[in-house]
Amino acid sequence: MNIVIDTNVLISALKSKRGASYKLIMALPKELYTPNVSVPLFLEYESVAKRQGLVSKLSSQDIDSILEYFLSKSSIRKIFFLWRPYLKDPKDDLVLEVAVESQSEYIVTFNTKDFKGCNQFGITVVTPQEFIAIRGI
Repeated sequence: MNIVIDTNVLISALKSKRGASYKLIMALPKELYTPNVSVPLFLEYESVAKRQGLVSKLSSQDIDSILEYFLSKSSIRKIFFLWRPYLKDPKDDLVLEVAVESQSEYIVTFNTKDFKGCNQFGITVVTPQEFIAIRGI
């Protein structure tokens, strides 16, 4: 099952070992889903994760190791057609473009309202809690 994980979900998993975001990321070894990323989306993950004080309990090296592992479990997508501007936030368009290109079934985000209209592409937008319930994680 192809999905795209929004930056806010990944950051939430890095900040706390509690909650659905962490469970979602910890399920990567079970291969219950395949996360899809593009280079620009991955660079956003890295940029946000390394913001001063955002994920204070992890070192830069820890973040690099986690992101490297995440990338090893992901399908890297090349984006040839941009859907911009489609959503209000251009950074959300990064997520949508990967989801469309990878034919993902889900976008997993805390900001479901920001992705209105994605159902036109056959993509369901869900929270981490909803996704782990759907997949039985």
